[in-house]
Amino acid sequence: MLAYSVGFTLPESTAELIAKVPAGAWTPAYDGDGQPRDGAWVAELTGLMDLSGWPEGMRVIVRKERPHPDAQLRIVDPDGNRCTAFATNTRRGQLADLELRHRRRARCEDRIRAAKDTGLTNLPLHDFTQNRVWCAVVALALDLIAWTQMLALAGHTARRWEPKRLRHRLFTIAGRVAHHARKTVVHLPAHHPWAALAVQALTVLRALPDPG
Repeated sequence: MLAYSVGFTLPESTAELIAKVPAGAWTPAYDGDGQPRDGAWVAELTGLMDLSGWPEGMRVIVRKERPHPDAQLRIVDPDGNRCTAFATNTRRGQLADLELRHRRRARCEDRIRAAKDTGLTNLPLHDFTQNRVWCAVVALALDLIAWTQMLALAGHTARRWEPKRLRHRLFTIAGRVAHHARKTVVHLPAHHPWAALAVQALTVLRALPDPG
């Protein structure tokens, strides 16, 4: 059987629905490491909603949490908590595990968006084989970006920059390659606002062992 986990838009009666959930039905939600997270809870709304028009076996699981600073609340969010929900047909597993699995899906969506920004929005060539090569080049570019951000941009906000911002601020910095004393040197303009970050990235990448 095909399993799914998709976002679910809560109705305007969310406050009334959540008020019907017994206090003991809420269990702590997990953080990214699978540990209970303070200030976040999950519960099931399936039995409290009319799901007759939805696929058989669908469950609705809701997460409520204290909002982060600057987080936007909806008018239907109850008691100052931010509420989100998802639908799934998975029958087994703790609610917190299912909710964590669903949130981790967001990383896949981020990669899909990055792939579109890197050239996967349209296939520019006419031949099927040529477009296969194009897709392979896009995948290679995504891998290079991901590893560069993970290894060379750790600890900086550029670690989470989208490809468009990376291209605008880092990848388009004009540089000059020079060869001197059997060394290859990349000269970057010192006046560029992001030159220091580019130098940091290049330094870290050069220190990596040769994969060959």
